[in-house]
Amino acid sequence: MAKRFQDLTSIDFYQNRKQVKWLVFLVSFLIGSGSIWYTSLLVDELRERESRQIQLLSSALEYAATTSENLTFINQEIIQQNHSIPIIMVDSEGAPIEFRNIKFKNNADEADSLKTLERELLEMQEEYEPIYLLEADVRVFYRNSELLTNLRFYPYIQLAVILVFGALAYALFNQSKIAEQNRVWAGLTKETAHQLGTPIASLMAWIDYLRNSPVWEENKEIIQEMDKDVVKLRMVTERFSSIGSKPVIQSENLYEVIEETITYLRPRISTKVSLHINADSKDLDAMMNKPLLEWVIENICKNAVDAMKGRGEITITVLQDSDKYVIVDITDTGKGIEKKNFKKVFYPGFSTRQRGWGLGLTLAKRIVEGYHGGKIFVKSSEVGVGTTFRIMLLGNLEDASQFITEGILEY
Repeated sequence: MAKRFQDLTSIDFYQNRKQVKWLVFLVSFLIGSGSIWYTSLLVDELRERESRQIQLLSSALEYAATTSENLTFINQEIIQQNHSIPIIMVDSEGAPIEFRNIKFKNNADEADSLKTLERELLEMQEEYEPIYLLEADVRVFYRNSELLTNLRFYPYIQLAVILVFGALAYALFNQSKIAEQNRVWAGLTKETAHQLGTPIASLMAWIDYLRNSPVWEENKEIIQEMDKDVVKLRMVTERFSSIGSKPVIQSENLYEVIEETITYLRPRISTKVSLHINADSKDLDAMMNKPLLEWVIENICKNAVDAMKGRGEITITVLQDSDKYVIVDITDTGKGIEKKNFKKVFYPGFSTRQRGWGLGLTLAKRIVEGYHGGKIFVKSSEVGVGTTFRIMLLGNLEDASQFITEGILEY
């Protein structure tokens, strides 16, 4: 028992939320189906009981019509005790001669009452065969009571309520989980930025010291590269600080931003990986927070390098999709992604690498969609051939302003 409980608590509900959704639906459906089955049994039993009651009532009426004995008991205990089942007695010509438990409109005249009786007769004829009395001179029509009718529909209403409740419970759970993760992301990144601040400041001081030391001339290129890395670390710290805060979104030249990112990456990845940029125009602007978008490009490119095992080609294509969006396609010649994992690659913790944390693409999605009002997704992928990620960014201030106004983006 303890092992089963441990297995249950070890399930990652977020990673398997699709399965959890279907599990909630299945449980709700089983509960509702069981309720329908049990209620159907009750309805059948109640219908049979009402049918016997009408048979008894009809027999009492027929007996009362053919005898001259004192019928007080039969009248009070059988005939007058029907307070729920609608009945209409008609003569051989089909004209109503008596009825019980029929609802008429308020202040209905004789014509309206007759129409109501005719409508009720049609409904009764569709539900049950009439009971013949006095050698078929009188026929008794009846239908289910309101209680029985309501009971027939009750389980379906109950099933709908259970399904709605299950859907709301799942949605609340999912939103609560996302909100919790967002708080964790923001807290973790800000704390990381805070912890990196002191050693980065110290490294900057040491580089300044080396610039003014006798070793400068001899190791100039090395120290300059070290300075670039320290600047990069400082930028990473700024990026971490931006998560959970209000990023500044402004128009930037998209080609130049990508080119700067690629220029930094080239000497820091395998020399057997070639990087290319293709663009419809070098003057395409997009609304962005430059440090955060550079982070997205780097993450995708580094993932591509890992997917190609340090050997292959990465092509970045920049194009104008419409008046609203500017597109960046990043294509690699790596191992590809199975179609079933196109969405999963953006889930926290999902990674195909043995030592991967599965956070890079999650952060990329949060940055592009949560902070920039854009879109990021796997455009295409073929196992053993390569993958193309597509990033769509807002191209003008008007659309970005609307995105901010709608409260989707913290600005």
